[in-house]
Amino acid sequence: MSEDKPKLLILEDDDGLRRQYRWALSDYALFLSGAREEALDLMRLERPPVAIVDLGLPPDPDGASEGLAALEAILTMAPETKVIVASGNESRAHALKAVSLGAYDFYQKPIEIDVLRTILDRALRLFRLEAENRELSALNHSGSPIDGIISASPEMLRVCRTIEKIAPTNVAVLVLGESGTGKELVAQAIHMLSPRRNRPFVAINCGAIPEALLESELFGHEKGAFTGAVKQTIGKIESAHTGTLFLDEIGDLPQPLQVKLLRFLSTRVIERIGGRQQIPVDIRLVCATNQDLEARMADGRFREDLYYRLNEVIVRVPPLRERGEDSVLLASYFIKRFNAQFDRKLRGFTTEAIAAIAACPWRGNVRELENRVKRAVVMADGTHITAADLELAPAAADEDELDIRAARSRAERTVVQRALAQSNGNLSTAAKLLGVSRPTLYSLLEGLGMGTVSLSSAETAS
Repeated sequence: MSEDKPKLLILEDDDGLRRQYRWALSDYALFLSGAREEALDLMRLERPPVAIVDLGLPPDPDGASEGLAALEAILTMAPETKVIVASGNESRAHALKAVSLGAYDFYQKPIEIDVLRTILDRALRLFRLEAENRELSALNHSGSPIDGIISASPEMLRVCRTIEKIAPTNVAVLVLGESGTGKELVAQAIHMLSPRRNRPFVAINCGAIPEALLESELFGHEKGAFTGAVKQTIGKIESAHTGTLFLDEIGDLPQPLQVKLLRFLSTRVIERIGGRQQIPVDIRLVCATNQDLEARMADGRFREDLYYRLNEVIVRVPPLRERGEDSVLLASYFIKRFNAQFDRKLRGFTTEAIAAIAACPWRGNVRELENRVKRAVVMADGTHITAADLELAPAAADEDELDIRAARSRAERTVVQRALAQSNGNLSTAAKLLGVSRPTLYSLLEGLGMGTVSLSSAETAS
């Protein structure tokens, strides 16, 4: 059997049809079987890129239960394999069911070799393009500069470029943005791109801890410093020594602690509560807030001198509603993540759902989107998540756009981003969905000022 021939698994119980396949498809390395279990053994051993599965297999030759079971087993074992199902005219409904379960295509018996060859060639070409894209993606993202962020919007890409510039320095950074936009993610990215990446990253939410306990959390305390202090405790600032300290919701820091934090930033020395020893601490400080600190300064609730210590550089994280169709790209990531987490096999979003995601204002930002997709993955009954599963209203048509050039540009950006979302970032598949070549897609991305930043295991909202 030639090593150059593409492998093709055929599950067909009819001896005559197997002989016909063997004669007509001699340019493939064929693995033929008449039984589901034997075919699955061949699948495990050979991992063919394409398979043909007859739906009417014994012990249910007049139905499709055995064929559908074989289809699901193959896709579970090798989801990248393109499975083509064969059926008779009377079982077209079964073939459509198979496609809804993930089959690449179907054809009706009796066999028309030219038609079958066309389907096989398309399936094999798509398999190879996707494999090539996976390899390129692995190479391109193995050293991704911004781990944990995904975006195709110019607004977020500008944030990423800012992170790359400031991370190697030791400047204090103030991250501003609405709740749920991913401020802690930005802080983590700054840390991971800094010389301190192998040292501690310590985070504390200043608005989540009662004022009476916050000082101890930040600065630590000595044994016997107050009732209940039964042992010496190291504070968050000291724990972050040589690393990065992230103070979230810094706008909620009580004024007495604002004074103490300012003193630390001036001297880089702390004293634990109840102690007299001065302890030098070396940290990189990153703070975040969803509040207007200038307004809080104006009414006396935030110290002006501390504000200017914290904001040597400001990074503004835009809300999701100002990030183009990043919501669709993020939703595509979330469905993949929650499919794995909850052992679901949802294949994506309906067209209506994608339109609803793109149109939603997302007042809760990325966190709201994440929660809606998570709930939908758990609760959805079909193979694709619908707008109803997301509890979103169908998107309304925009009737107010009169600038034809702006409308054309917006439409191009929309369809490109949706194609990227539906293909999970696979450029070859996205180009196919758009009906263009890969070079044309590259030109579109460049012309629209679009790019992507890899997203891996980090959380996407803070």
